[in-house]
Amino acid sequence: MADPIYQVPNEVRDFAEKSVEQARKAFEGFAGAAQKALHSSSDLPLVPPEAKDMGAKAFSYAEANVNAAFDLAQKLVHAKDPQEVFQLQSEFVKIQLNAIQEQTKELGAAFQRAATKKS
Repeated sequence: MADPIYQVPNEVRDFAEKSVEQARKAFEGFAGAAQKALHSSSDLPLVPPEAKDMGAKAFSYAEANVNAAFDLAQKLVHAKDPQEVFQLQSEFVKIQLNAIQEQTKELGAAFQRAATKKS
């Protein structure tokens, strides 16, 4: 019986999985601190509420996109062969393109509403 072409030693796979998890935890710490800073900006009288809302929305989109990338990395660590890697990557790209299009539409609409309120 032939050995599989795509074999990653368990030690390497474990190391990669731990690295992804550590990076995710580091990002969560950063994101938590950024969220606190963003919420504390609501005390600033010069920042209009629409700008605060758009900033919060943009941050939540960025956070969701980074988390999706971490989810992909976690799946790639467990991929069995190159075909699975390609399939996972293709699915990720399709989903992210749709998500980014939707996020762009929503932010554009929010900018337009904010500009209309100013007029």
